[in-house]
Amino acid sequence: MSPRPSFRLAALALAALAGCSPTFNWREVPIGDDGVVVLLPCKPDRASRRIPLGSEAVPVDMVGCAAGGATFAVARATAADSAQADSWMKAWRAATREQLGAVPVIETSAVLPRAAVSPAPARLDTSGQDSHGQSGTMHVLWFARQGAGGTALYQATVLGKPSSAEALTTFFEGVRMP
Repeated sequence: MSPRPSFRLAALALAALAGCSPTFNWREVPIGDDGVVVLLPCKPDRASRRIPLGSEAVPVDMVGCAAGGATFAVARATAADSAQADSWMKAWRAATREQLGAVPVIETSAVLPRAAVSPAPARLDTSGQDSHGQSGTMHVLWFARQGAGGTALYQATVLGKPSSAEALTTFFEGVRMP
């Protein structure tokens, strides 16, 4: 005796739903311990490493994932005071520009509610190729948050071109601070 058609259809529908997942499955992810929350389009991985910022190797915590043809990531470092924060942020921005080589870059000031005034929020956008045909699509937002333990510096980055034009806006507008 074969199963009734309605059971077969229900089983097929459940199997189809189980195989479907949205390309961008946005979720709130806390970054650090100072209340900053970002939206990421997929389940994030976390890592820590030291990066050179000027003459120092600075510990940086990172969280990120890949979805829809792009990588979405946020990195965080904590400076002891505002002078160190300004120095590190300048070095971070310079290192990013250096990695891009000859890819055309547009840098602008950014506005981010509750971000520290110094170092000021900034945005970097590229889209195109350098003179050697190397692709360099990248979008970066730098900002800082002052707290009792120092100044937290952030770099929110999208590498590549997301399959949805709204993904960039959702990611960058999804940065929230208490």
